Amino acid sequence: MNTHYDIIVIGAGSAGLSVSIAMRRFGLSVLLIDRHERRIGGDCLNDGCVPSKALLHVSKQVHQARLATAYGPTLSGDVDLARVMQYIRDRQDAIRAHENAQYLLDAESLDVAIGTAAFVGPKTIRINGQEVSAKNMVLCTGSQPQPLKAEGIEQVNVLTHKTIFDLTELPKHLLVVGAGPNGIEMAQAFRRLGSEVTVVGRDERILPKEPAAASALLQERLAGEGIQFLLNAEIESFTDAHTAQVKVADGQQHTVQFDQVLATLGRTFDYGDINLSAAGIELDDKGRLRLNNQLQTTNQHVFAAGDAAAGAPAGERYFSHAAALHASLIITNFITPVFDKSLSYDHFSWVTFTDPEVATFGLSAKELATRKIAFDTIEHSFDKDDRAVVEDNQYARMWLLVEPAGLNPLSRKILGGTMVAPNAGELIQELILANQQGLPISAFVGKTYPYPTASNVNKAIWVDTIGSNIPGALKTAVQWLY
Repeated sequence: MNTHYDIIVIGAGSAGLSVSIAMRRFGLSVLLIDRHERRIGGDCLNDGCVPSKALLHVSKQVHQARLATAYGPTLSGDVDLARVMQYIRDRQDAIRAHENAQYLLDAESLDVAIGTAAFVGPKTIRINGQEVSAKNMVLCTGSQPQPLKAEGIEQVNVLTHKTIFDLTELPKHLLVVGAGPNGIEMAQAFRRLGSEVTVVGRDERILPKEPAAASALLQERLAGEGIQFLLNAEIESFTDAHTAQVKVADGQQHTVQFDQVLATLGRTFDYGDINLSAAGIELDDKGRLRLNNQLQTTNQHVFAAGDAAAGAPAGERYFSHAAALHASLIITNFITPVFDKSLSYDHFSWVTFTDPEVATFGLSAKELATRKIAFDTIEHSFDKDDRAVVEDNQYARMWLLVEPAGLNPLSRKILGGTMVAPNAGELIQELILANQQGLPISAFVGKTYPYPTASNVNKAIWVDTIGSNIPGALKTAVQWLY
């Protein structure tokens, strides 16, 4: 480890790896720091995207096996959660093979230090007793689960996304507190594996950041699988280690017996060890790093990316691909400083990986209204789509926000939207591309989709919309021309 670098990156999660590897490949000297070698890869590898999606994969296989009994096969036995968790660890290890300190040194010539870093000056940190400086630093320090607070909580072993994958026995009844994406994904996974599941959410609906119709459709599907919901509610107290008293806003009280409780209440931050004040770095009133839209802290030489960038004026996005967006912005501004770009989520997208998936992109109706941008909302059902029919997915829906129709209805552009469907995260990709690149809907109408691909819905919505709204004058003109 040297005493001076071009860049020091603190935190080896998605954002930290992206920034450090890219800048090293450009020939700059880079030091990457993380507290523990097994934490390289960050939340995504260790506690988030990778293990949760592996769990969802296994739970879907179990669910499909049960559905197959309708056609004659029989199914017996219970899920062995220890074997499920071993599968998850195996998948993590396969990825960890190229996300570890030795690999980064050998393959990327990247200096990696394991330990707790603390600022001792505006451009200097101390790590393992040695002071190291850099022209610029990037904080990719992640976030922590927001704790569950309730009377009697000290009696309960509360799981979070960091500890739920340590379970080796399937809970008979899992209580999920929080109805956001993480909570809802885990609720469905454990229900499909065989647990009874109750979800307690503080909002009036699940996935409150999604359009209400999309949330309602997903909740209906999940309730059909046997998940119980107590919404507009909160945990009032725990009377013992396995009993919760839940209070609903209408005054009703519910007693929920559970084996395990999972808290998915959001994120918080802890900068106690890093000594931000020594570098002149300020926090906002929510305990987040105070940032501008170039992800720069109040110290002009220190930037933030990933969950640590939640204090940016553009808003919070707790996703691994948000970390990639932040990293790209920082890298771009480092290598082209004359043309500084600002953070924008106008074309951002995300997916909740339930079954069906919920995929959202672009600007929401609320954001468009705030900006006084005119738009139409177009809803499309999959009920007449042949692929959806043969796979029993006619319930699926999409809602697209588009420019109002003008003289040429095919020239309109897509401003945003949401899809609820199996594999929605894949189906919606060309809609995201059209939104980001400003493609008109004529690009879809003019495309010939192989039959019967599921993505044909991205054309069908326009054929149905335009075909049922042809102006009378245009009909007359076509008839005359014919």
